[in-house]
Amino acid sequence: MSESERCKWLFWNLHENLEAMRHMEPALQARVNSVQYSVMDDSQLSTHAALSKRLDLACRWTMELSFLGCPEEVTYPMGDGWVNLLIADEAPAYLHVAAGQKAYLDADHTTYPNQIYLEGWISDRLWQDIRPHLSNPNPSCRTDVVLLDSALFPVRRDFEFVTGPPGAIGVTNLEFRAFSHPTERRMVRRAEPRQPR
Repeated sequence: MSESERCKWLFWNLHENLEAMRHMEPALQARVNSVQYSVMDDSQLSTHAALSKRLDLACRWTMELSFLGCPEEVTYPMGDGWVNLLIADEAPAYLHVAAGQKAYLDADHTTYPNQIYLEGWISDRLWQDIRPHLSNPNPSCRTDVVLLDSALFPVRRDFEFVTGPPGAIGVTNLEFRAFSHPTERRMVRRAEPRQPR
C-alpha cells in the first residue's frame, strides 16, 4: 500500500473495526524534523492581558502494529504531517477537544490530503520539560511524539469523551520520547495484561 492508502486504512479501521485494531496494539510515532515556537500577544483579543504560545512540529509519521506470531512490531511509513500544540494551563475554548482530551488526529485536509495532522495542547510544565530536547544542537539527538492505542478513540456519538472534526481520532494522552544517540532504541511493550473495556 502507498502511504496515503495506509493513512486512509488506519482512520477507517479505527472507526469501523476498533476492537480488532486494539488487538494489533497500533502505535503512531511522529519523528520531529523541525520545530517552530511562536508567542503572540492576545491582550487585544480578550479582556485580560495574555500571551498565546504555540508549538508547531513538522514530522514524519510511522505506524507500528503487533501481529500474532510476530515477535517484533511491524512498522509502516505513513507520510509527512504536523503536530500543532497550544501551550496553556487548560485547553482553549476554540480548540475542539473534550474535558481531559489532549488532541485529535485528522487526515482529511483540503490543502495536503492524506497527511496526518494532530491538533492539541500541552501544559507549560510539560513544555519546560521537553524544550531542552527539542532545541538540542546535537544532530544525532531526536524527539518523537508517540500515540499508543490506549489513547486513540474515534470521534463518534458513542464516545462523548473525545471530540473533533467528523472522522477524526481523539487523543487522550501524548507521550514524548527523547533519543540521545542514533542507535538508541526504546521498545515500549506493555507488560500488564490488557483490561477488558
